[in-house]
Amino acid sequence: MAFKRYRGLPQGEVTVEEFRAWLSQFDADHNGRISREELQSALRSLNVWFSWWKARDGVRAADANRDGAVGGDDEVGRLFAFAQQHLHVKIAQLGYY
Repeated sequence: MAFKRYRGLPQGEVTVEEFRAWLSQFDADHNGRISREELQSALRSLNVWFSWWKARDGVRAADANRDGAVGGDDEVGRLFAFAQQHLHVKIAQLGYY
């Protein structure tokens, strides 16, 4: 079994583009959407405690259409807001890409 090495989230304030680029590393099925499991892997790479729980809450907070994944401008914006508020990620600008 091969282990993937992920690029870490930049320190300090993170731009939307940096956050999105970092998060895209965990899109295992390359569909442009982040599932709960993929978000859990992203959080685990940051050594976030209770990553399964926080991933569940993050997807719930961001998933406006309730399809089980985060995708599209509105949902990604919601995930950024969740990360800033609950995961203590400093985002330089909240906006859409």
